[in-house]
Amino acid sequence: MKTQVAFPDLTQRPPRSFRVRLGNYVILARMLDKGRATLAKKNSEYNYNSGTDQHLVRFLGFDPKALLKELATGKGDGEILAWIQKTAKNKRTDAEIFAWSAYHDHRPPSGVEGREYFHSLHVKIAPKREDISSWFEVLDLDDYVSYGGKA
Repeated sequence: MKTQVAFPDLTQRPPRSFRVRLGNYVILARMLDKGRATLAKKNSEYNYNSGTDQHLVRFLGFDPKALLKELATGKGDGEILAWIQKTAKNKRTDAEIFAWSAYHDHRPPSGVEGREYFHSLHVKIAPKREDISSWFEVLDLDDYVSYGGKA
């Protein structure tokens, strides 16, 4: 029996956090939400195959356009994960996946442009918060504040 997944409406709620793991990969679940919402033309300001998504694309070596075609068939997360594991050019061990995901879970901004962009987001959404130091923290908080939460 084939799974048929409802496409999320990101005008109403944010995609899953980058931290949510699918197959022990960070980024993937959110990328799937953004891809499905893009197909439904309900992606709001969320961009499929964003710079952050590209970290996963490069790590595994898969084609994001081909992934979008797979998502269009209505496959569920488990089916998509199996497709990625089968088609990815870079076969990764459990240890590599764990280390890569752990690194991204706590990855701070780097480079002048990255630090400036991070700082601009931080100042905009939570200028008094001193506990925000990683990309996933600032992006999760941005999602929360964008949908009415208070920083």
